[in-house]
Amino acid sequence: MTRPRALLADDHSMMLAGLCKLVEETCEIVGTVGDGHALVEAAQRLEPDVIILDIVMPLLNGIDAARLIKRLRPETKLIFLTMQTSPTYATEALEAGASGYLLKHSAPVELPLAIDAALRGQRYLTPSIATPVLDRAVNPEHVPTVKNPVATLTPRQREILQLIGEGKGTKEMATLLNVSVKTIDFHKTRLMQHLNIHTTAELMRYSITQGLACDRP
Repeated sequence: MTRPRALLADDHSMMLAGLCKLVEETCEIVGTVGDGHALVEAAQRLEPDVIILDIVMPLLNGIDAARLIKRLRPETKLIFLTMQTSPTYATEALEAGASGYLLKHSAPVELPLAIDAALRGQRYLTPSIATPVLDRAVNPEHVPTVKNPVATLTPRQREILQLIGEGKGTKEMATLLNVSVKTIDFHKTRLMQHLNIHTTAELMRYSITQGLACDRP
């Protein structure tokens, strides 16, 4: 019997090594990647059945990467394995096409269950998050209607906001995204206007607090 093909995405090498040992018991691991751009490329090239990914990843966050992958390969199952406990992140992940959302500390027990559920066309949510997420779906009137400003940004704006949070300069961003410096400056200006932020340093702090970029040494 052919085993499911799995692609793993996390920017911590030790986490990836641990994931490999855990996932290889049930799946054929076809690749590992450390950033969102590499994940989208590998998803197209390797055609995995299931992808296990984090939310906070360099260059392109997991939720935006998931949206791209679902457009390119709608049949691929996506399982988020993250430290982000907010129901808002879980809801956004599900809206992006995820079949599973669980926390890293529960991976040894829950990840095999999530993979099995995803491959059977079902969804798996870690219990501590499932209740508030379902409550939002069943009782939307109880959820505040104020939308997170990040959710109203374009995919390109979120991408640039993340790169700013990672400390990338204008020229470096232009090279990474294959656009002109003027294009980057245009988007930065629009970001500042939209978010009512006035300096690049403030944009960087905002990106980190919103979970787009991780404040790491």
